Amino acid sequence: MSDELISDIPFLDSVQDIAGNYDAWLVDLWGVMHNGVTAIEPAIQACERYRSEGGIIILLSNAPRPQQSVRAQIEGYGVPSSVDDGIVTSGDVTRFMLASNEGGNFHFIGPRRDRTLFEGLNINIVGVDQADAVLLTGLYDDTTETPESYRGRMNELLELDLPMICANPDIKVERGDEVIYAGGAIAALYEEMGGKVVYGGKPYRPIYDLAMRRINELAGREIPPERILAIGDGVNTDIKGAVGAHIDPLFIPSGVHVEAVGVKGANAAEAGKQMRQAVAALFRAKDFRPIACQRQLQW
Repeated sequence: MSDELISDIPFLDSVQDIAGNYDAWLVDLWGVMHNGVTAIEPAIQACERYRSEGGIIILLSNAPRPQQSVRAQIEGYGVPSSVDDGIVTSGDVTRFMLASNEGGNFHFIGPRRDRTLFEGLNINIVGVDQADAVLLTGLYDDTTETPESYRGRMNELLELDLPMICANPDIKVERGDEVIYAGGAIAALYEEMGGKVVYGGKPYRPIYDLAMRRINELAGREIPPERILAIGDGVNTDIKGAVGAHIDPLFIPSGVHVEAVGVKGANAAEAGKQMRQAVAALFRAKDFRPIACQRQLQW
């Protein structure tokens, strides 16, 4: 890459530089607060510091499970409840969608751990031939499968003209040092093949509307979108979604994106330059961009 492609998006050493501009944060979980294996300690400290100064934090996740299940999961990673004032997930939004289809017949695609998504709801989980729609949360085995593993299944769904609800729009996520496929990758394949998909999480507006309602309830007043900061690592989920909701986004370039454009560096200065080049490449063809970037969330 040439020097001309170095990003003009500001890079922050400390989120404190902009924290005072906002009354609340919407913070992504996977890639910002944890890496799918363990908590990211500087992010924990930053959130605790922001809350200690009166800020409100809602953790905003594309996890395809209700917030109670996600809370238990992240505590297992070492993310304490002291970092936030609540969690809103794409699973929560999807449950609202499912509740409006009471008595409906759904064919479920996803790992067993995601079955908490529809517990307590009056819907029927059935085989493909009996289904009115498909409920997708992710791959059955994200350690060995790819979206192509599902092409035959998607053809079967297309032949039946089944609409799909995708409870996790993420295409890929980090798990430790690996990058794995998520539910959005299968949904994207289904759309590419001609299928109809409705999404429950970021970047779509319903999850932001729910999160902003929670913020207003906690504040006891209406917090305008321009007083909310969204922090996330997903270009087409966190950043695009925040801009669509008129919320300022702070980009945390995790390995999901920066490794894809070849960021490497023999020393700190070179690594920093290549990071800026990588961010420039990511947003060069986009019609949206973050207000700033930080290598990891830290105070």
